[in-house]
Amino acid sequence: MSPTDAAGARADLLRVAHDGVDWPGDPGLLARSSGARRSAVLVLFGVLDDAPARVGSQHVPADLDVLLHRRAATLAHHPGQVAFPGGGIDPEDDGPVGAALREAVEETGLDPSGVEVLGTLADLPLPVSDNLVTPVLAWWARPSPVVAVDHREAVDVFRAPVADLVDPARRGVVVHPAGRGRVRTPAFELDGGVVVWGFTALVLAGVLDAAGWSVPWDRSRSVVP
Repeated sequence: MSPTDAAGARADLLRVAHDGVDWPGDPGLLARSSGARRSAVLVLFGVLDDAPARVGSQHVPADLDVLLHRRAATLAHHPGQVAFPGGGIDPEDDGPVGAALREAVEETGLDPSGVEVLGTLADLPLPVSDNLVTPVLAWWARPSPVVAVDHREAVDVFRAPVADLVDPARRGVVVHPAGRGRVRTPAFELDGGVVVWGFTALVLAGVLDAAGWSVPWDRSRSVVP
């Protein structure tokens, strides 16, 4: 059943946090490294701000969104890509949750007191930067203003309407190099020519599927990032 309001969406996400996610994607992308650095990202859903969804949806509330940012083009890993707030887990962090919240504050300036952590999801290896990433699923109970705090790290922070993400016309796959081969990952086309692909799209696709929000889309449709 599709959620009809924010409370229903939060309940779906709470179930996902409890039941876990069967991550989609190419096995080559999910290859695990024994020496990978432990990292965490904040997958933060909430009620949309002043940017309306471009399409209507019967599958998710029109005001539901997820927090993303666009990485600086000068970064060594994943330059210019859309990502969740997050980074490496430091010794002083309270595990993945503490790291995800700390990084989100440093990167977006959000107020962590308004973030309700629902749970952590299964780790995902990220071989290209040799990280083992824990997605921290959260609900934005009291949204606060966000902005790109350090332009050396991110050039834009925005809240993407989930109704746009589940629109089949905006979904596809990206084929890109990984290691010695090529892999396929989900992709989402947003306004302004922004394409979400790679690790971030993999996590989004898994959560949308597990929450029951996805609708059938053309998995042969190729998207250029």
